[in-house]
Amino acid sequence: MKNIFLYLALILLSIIFIMPFMWMFSTSLKSGEDEIFSYPPKLLPETFNFSNYKKVLELFPWLTFLKNSAIITGLSTIGIVLSSSLAAFAFATLEFKGRDKLFILVISTMMVPYYTTLIPQYILFSKLGWIDTLKPLWVPSFFGSAYFIFLLRQFFKSIPKELFEAAKIDGCSIFQIFYKIYFPLAKPAVITVVILQFMSAWGDFFGPLIYLQSEEKYTLVLGLNAFRGMYYTSWHYLMAATCMVTIPSLIVFALGQKHIIGGITITGMKS
Repeated sequence: MKNIFLYLALILLSIIFIMPFMWMFSTSLKSGEDEIFSYPPKLLPETFNFSNYKKVLELFPWLTFLKNSAIITGLSTIGIVLSSSLAAFAFATLEFKGRDKLFILVISTMMVPYYTTLIPQYILFSKLGWIDTLKPLWVPSFFGSAYFIFLLRQFFKSIPKELFEAAKIDGCSIFQIFYKIYFPLAKPAVITVVILQFMSAWGDFFGPLIYLQSEEKYTLVLGLNAFRGMYYTSWHYLMAATCMVTIPSLIVFALGQKHIIGGITITGMKS
């Protein structure tokens, strides 16, 4: 009986959380505002009007926005995985003076609000001539993330130290130990980092809003905001555009959710 009530509660909560997405998708297929605001409300459209998506693609250069979002998301994800995994491996396995103090310093940066460093970063990128380019949105990823360094470091700490020692005896270099032993074994944690970074970069609005000025440099999220300002009364078009922006991140999350749970669970709190 306990499990029955638990599953009933989970099903109810799932319906509550999925309803906005169902309504968004349903509205994107409706023919106009008369059908959208009909009373009583109808979840399913009378006719599935997929031409709304074609019309949205004609109204705005979504393919250009998609390319920009893909570049930023892809490069930032690669940068985060490479830099954070290397730093985490060093903190987990290598012995050097001040290692633990340096790790605490890295972790402490998580307490610094993003907006505190926003103006210095903007001035720096302006001096470099990177304003109105995609570089400010992906280059910093190659310098690591404190949260992901912590996450991967905890996972690396759970790998038996004997593997590291055995590889050294067999003549492996430090980098060979990393990419032949530790990195493959950390697959659940790495996939977790990839998914979380993908969703963060794909849905980022504030960064592109600050650094991008030309329309041809817009990301999908920034383009959606501009589209909302121009076509806010055409709810079927707006919902179609929102679906195109939202669906990729939902697919990535659905495919990798078990890895997120597994990666964070296995990571534990080993020090």
